[in-house]
Amino acid sequence: MDQKRINNNLPVAREGIPFITVGIGLTAILLILGWELLAIALAVLTFFTIIFFRDPERTLVDEEKAVLAPADGKVISIEKLDNGDNRLGDTAIKISIFMSIFDAHINRIPMRGKIAQISYHPGKFFSANRDKASLYNEHNMITLETDNKKKVVFVQIAGLIARRIVCWVKKGDYVETGQRFGLVRFGSRLEVYLPPDSTLTVKKGERVKAGQTRIGYLG
Repeated sequence: MDQKRINNNLPVAREGIPFITVGIGLTAILLILGWELLAIALAVLTFFTIIFFRDPERTLVDEEKAVLAPADGKVISIEKLDNGDNRLGDTAIKISIFMSIFDAHINRIPMRGKIAQISYHPGKFFSANRDKASLYNEHNMITLETDNKKKVVFVQIAGLIARRIVCWVKKGDYVETGQRFGLVRFGSRLEVYLPPDSTLTVKKGERVKAGQTRIGYLG
C-alpha cells in the first residue's frame, strides 16, 4: 500500500506534479523568449492539468452497509447482470460512472474491507462513455471482501485519452471507506458490481462524488 499517495496532503495528486512542473517551466521559458501567445496557450494547458490532478479533501461518509461512489462523475448506466455477464461471479448490479476530463480523478474505496484480488487487463482505448469500453478497454479490476464476507468489485477503465491506470493498493491490504486507492489519467470510467440484494440510492444521469455519495446499501 502506497501510504504517501493514499494519505496525500498536497492539493494535487503526486502523479500530476511532473506534468505541472514541466508546464510551468516551459511557460516561463516561452515568456523569457518573448513567445507570448505560445506561453499563454501552455499556461492554459497547465492550468487544466492542475484542475485534472486536483485532490480535494473530503468529509467522508462511514455508514454501515453503505457503498460510496469510487469516483467523481456521472452515472451513465445501471444494469442487472446474470452470471455470464459480470465480474462478481454471480448475478449482480453494475453501476457505471463516467469521469470527464473536468472531474477530479482521484479514486476512493467504496466500502471498508480486505482487497481479495487485483487483476489488470491490457486492452483497447475506446471512449470511456461507450458500452464497449467496459468489455474491451484496458482495465484494472479490484475485488473487495467486506467485514461481513460479501464481495464488491470495482473496476478502473481507461478511456480514449486516458492511457495510464494507477492503483496504490495491493492484494491483502485492509482498506477503509473513502480511502484513496488510485486514479486514471485524463478521462475514464469506474464501474461497481454489487450483490443482487443490494438497494440502490442513485439513478442514471445523477452526478456523484467519490467518498461522499452513497450509491447503494448492501443487503
